[in-house]
Amino acid sequence: MSTPSLAERDWSGGVVRYPDPAVEVLDDRFSKYRIGNAVVERLFTGCRWAEGPVWFGDARCLIWSDIPNNRMLRWNEESQEVSVYRSPARHSNGNTRDRQGRLVTCEHTGRRVSRTEHDGSITVLMDSYEGRRLNSPNDVVVHSDG
Repeated sequence: MSTPSLAERDWSGGVVRYPDPAVEVLDDRFSKYRIGNAVVERLFTGCRWAEGPVWFGDARCLIWSDIPNNRMLRWNEESQEVSVYRSPARHSNGNTRDRQGRLVTCEHTGRRVSRTEHDGSITVLMDSYEGRRLNSPNDVVVHSDG
């Protein structure tokens, strides 16, 4: 278990290397999970509440949700620019990719889990269970068998 300390990161150099002085290890059993020389880099400011990052290695981009602002953002590795991926985004939260590389998203507004097809259309995967509407789906993982 670790906790952020009160120390502010200095982002003026662009990146911070681990071990991050802003993270204090409270239980030595956690130390084996620390990445020795990994880099932490701030990609964007301006989200009220960022959640659900998912990496698209084939497109070299990162997509994530900014829930209160009802949008999804996309960071392009090549251009280093952030753009709006989807707005409104139905207050999307957790995101992942399925085995075919499609985006799977939890949506608070629609109380559903949806999939963005390769052509950009949206397919509802689930909006109820045993006849009852979902409340507010949060995180999602696609099982290895689909």
